[in-house]
Amino acid sequence: MDHKRAEGADPARRPAGAPQAQGGGTQSIERALALLLQVGRTDGEGARLTDLVAASGLAKPTARRALGALVRTGLLEQDETSRRYHLGPESYVLGTLAARRFGIQAQAIDGLVRLAQASGDTAFLSVRRDVHVVCLHREEGPFPIRSHVLQAGDRHPLGIGAGSLAVLAALPDDEIGQAIAANAAIIAKRYPAYSPASLREAVARTRKDGYALNPGLLMAGSWGIGVVVRDPRGRPVYSMSLAAIESRLDAARRDELVPLLKAEAAKLERLLRGTS
Repeated sequence: MDHKRAEGADPARRPAGAPQAQGGGTQSIERALALLLQVGRTDGEGARLTDLVAASGLAKPTARRALGALVRTGLLEQDETSRRYHLGPESYVLGTLAARRFGIQAQAIDGLVRLAQASGDTAFLSVRRDVHVVCLHREEGPFPIRSHVLQAGDRHPLGIGAGSLAVLAALPDDEIGQAIAANAAIIAKRYPAYSPASLREAVARTRKDGYALNPGLLMAGSWGIGVVVRDPRGRPVYSMSLAAIESRLDAARRDELVPLLKAEAAKLERLLRGTS
């Protein structure tokens, strides 16, 4: 008999009232979810199989099978070099969906609406994920000509786009260097208007000006401004930004809009700290 087949036999073929095999059914689900949570608690460093086995008390073959199932569903991914397990893209999607009810999107939405209505343009909320930034929400303003440079779910390397640049510039210098180096290959391939040198210059300019500017580098004619939003521990994790056609983000108009962005970012930080 094929033992793998027997181990995962179709429950519909099991006689009524027959006990489930050890490790099947509910028990297997609970084991897999416990491992998923353990990986999530590693704070981005990833988890080794040996550490997960020790923490869970599972036999190594059992843990490996459960982890394999989580990798196949996209809830986990395994680094090919380090062999460590990390949260996968489907975990991020689930977290983003949950955030609509419990997280920062629910807290940020009023401010994004105010920004979009006051400016007439498009407001964005983005979040850092390792050396990338992901757009969580896009709020359209009433101005009829819109910038389509960024959609909810879009992911770009740190520094690419106004909101992403605002986060990059707020990081310590060593983390900035690490992020630029980590993304160098993908930037050279997919973002020809950028280079490591230009990103460092943009970081310096952002720190000097107090806000990030994307002068149409990501998409010709689409300009953006962005400011960082810090989490309750003071870490630069989020950004709020505005995008518009070039003629609507000249220096005079930026002088009007940047204070609005900073005010909404400060409100959001207070909400995140629970001090609103």
